Amino acid sequence: MTHFSAEDRLIVALDLPTIEEAEALVLALGPHVGFYKIGYQLTPLGGFDFARRLKAVGKKVFLDLKFHDIGATVEKGVRSVRDTGADFLTVHATPTVVRAAVDGRGDDKNLKILAVTVLTDQSPADLAASFGAGADDIDLPAIVAARAKMAIELGADGVVASPLEAADLRKQLGREALIVTPGVRPAGAGRDDQKRTASPTDALGNGASHLVVGRPITAAPDPAAAAAAITAEISRL
Repeated sequence: MTHFSAEDRLIVALDLPTIEEAEALVLALGPHVGFYKIGYQLTPLGGFDFARRLKAVGKKVFLDLKFHDIGATVEKGVRSVRDTGADFLTVHATPTVVRAAVDGRGDDKNLKILAVTVLTDQSPADLAASFGAGADDIDLPAIVAARAKMAIELGADGVVASPLEAADLRKQLGREALIVTPGVRPAGAGRDDQKRTASPTDALGNGASHLVVGRPITAAPDPAAAAAAITAEISRL
């Protein structure tokens, strides 16, 4: 696997109400964090300009936009994302979407396309309801594996999947594929709305390349100390 520093393997999710709060958190976290995720909450409030400012001060940016539309629209959207300098971008793991995202990325060597397999708050019962099937008919790990394999074959650089699927995915996808795992909860942290969680040590041991952590850092009494504890844990592995 490509070498990443502990500060770059930890991605802090900036799921905050305002850009100002996100900027204050980035300042507070300082050198403990080198990678930030911007999602739906901040994107409409100036998230793209914020991403450019983060890049200008040497941070890495993960735009968690989960594109899912007809191919032509996805391709144009990804071309626009290239202008932000983002490092990671999520799309849903469907064939037409992944192909279009790879085409839109073009020869940009920095932007990595990550395919979302199954959202980490979804259970077999949730998937069964969407497929019109019974929960006993849903093999969630098999669905994740099939979608991940398809995405990598079509040119995606990696996948987003829960820490519980990371070990099987690492075996299947090989050493170089990115496996980005949300739902990471340090010891003592609550699960919140995540259903498939693991500790940083377990997630990395299972083969994750990057960990996405939100509330255990952003809602901590001392966010910098919380982030430092996680990067220290990563460094020991």
